[in-house]
Amino acid sequence: MAAEQINEQKYHEVWTTPVIRMGMATMLIACVLSFIPLIYLYMVHGILPPFGPSLAAWGLVASVFGAFYIVEPISYYPILGLAGTYISFLSGNISNLRLPCSAMAQEVVGVQEGTKQAEIIGTMGIIGSVITNLIGVTLAAFVGSWLIGLFPAFVADAFRKYTAPAIFGAVFGQFAMRQPKLAPFALVIPLGLLYIKAPIWLVILAAVFGTIIISRVFYKMKIIH
Repeated sequence: MAAEQINEQKYHEVWTTPVIRMGMATMLIACVLSFIPLIYLYMVHGILPPFGPSLAAWGLVASVFGAFYIVEPISYYPILGLAGTYISFLSGNISNLRLPCSAMAQEVVGVQEGTKQAEIIGTMGIIGSVITNLIGVTLAAFVGSWLIGLFPAFVADAFRKYTAPAIFGAVFGQFAMRQPKLAPFALVIPLGLLYIKAPIWLVILAAVFGTIIISRVFYKMKIIH
């Protein structure tokens, strides 16, 4: 017990505290830097968006994506971990890149989800994805449009329409294989709500938290482990 307490304290000192300090600093810096275009427009050109239309525009965005403010931090944290959460929300592409890379790194190494070892390994996978993504995006910016232009029209159109659904389908398949008993509920809940034309924010919240509640019930009933 004493050794476990020492390890816990050491982990907190070496990992948790520096991660929180660095993560909060980088996130706050990113928030401030996000306003640079507005500051430039005002300082150089004297353009300042009116408060009313700006608030209305934010409201439109929040009505569609506001549910993600709650859903993503809670649902992603078990896979991303503390450091991975900071890195992922700063770099973006969480559900289609950071999350599967973290999960795959943990699966390959064979660590138990939710442990300190899993958090460190998952963070390494996320860091690798950020570096790879940066290189890939840079190359795509230079040659992506040129390559798309070489394809027949129907192929180029397929790339534009179906790339994102293919990525999300692959992510769903990856996690469905790990918990196949939960996969039907993760599909039925959102599809059912979409069928009755429920608002998108409700579909997102119900799909995520509904699946979490069902998984908890199944765990208590020893249906899943």
